Amino acid sequence: MLDATTRSGGTATASPRATATDLAVAVPTAAPALAPATGFAARCARVLLSPWSRLSLLVVLLVSAASLVLLFEPQRLLTDGWPDRLGGAAAVVAYAMAYGVCTVAFVPRPLLNLAAGALFGSQLGLGAALGGTVLGAGLAFCLGRALGQDALRPLLRGRWLKAADDQLSRHGFRSMLAARLFPGIPFAASNYCAAVSRMGLLPFLLATALGSIPNTAAYVVAGARASTPTSPAFLIALACIAVPGLVGAVVAWRKRHQLRGR
Repeated sequence: MLDATTRSGGTATASPRATATDLAVAVPTAAPALAPATGFAARCARVLLSPWSRLSLLVVLLVSAASLVLLFEPQRLLTDGWPDRLGGAAAVVAYAMAYGVCTVAFVPRPLLNLAAGALFGSQLGLGAALGGTVLGAGLAFCLGRALGQDALRPLLRGRWLKAADDQLSRHGFRSMLAARLFPGIPFAASNYCAAVSRMGLLPFLLATALGSIPNTAAYVVAGARASTPTSPAFLIALACIAVPGLVGAVVAWRKRHQLRGR
């Protein structure tokens, strides 16, 4: 029997047994296919990540935050003052952070602005209040965008809701700047309306920072000069609070009649 070559010096010829053995070694066995994850854990994940589950989580977070605010009563800062162990720049930063969290929990901004002026004076109080305003607006926007947008956008069917969504989506910076400049539009409502729309985060924060300066400064100065209610600074601050509010009420009343006429 010839194994490798013929005796006459011909070409090499593999035996049938060797060929079968080599092929058996050379061809790898196929790996078993992984079954798709369609068990109980996958179904739970789909339910938990669904738009309505995320919206429910947002509602639970906001209700919990509002309950904690009612429990701790932040308005006591106006009567009890800031804790003695906090002072200087650390107190301003801590107040700005607490301010932002409180606005997410629907604490009225005028109360927080007055407290900032009473605790830190006009300049530092304005810095703390503006920092807290931007922080609170950013937190509310991110929460609304991540947890509420997918569930709420299909519900924008009314004429007013569609108009507001279109205005914020196309002219976000200009619309939000006007909403911050003129009082009367609730701070939390404008935050979550912007989050549900297609407005970007950076224009939202920039418009919030610029548009909140006049109204915030008026309240902070009023809080800082509350001990001297007859001073010119306090009276000017009151005028800066009252006049834009009156103008906003007149504009809202006229727009209301125009919408009725349509």
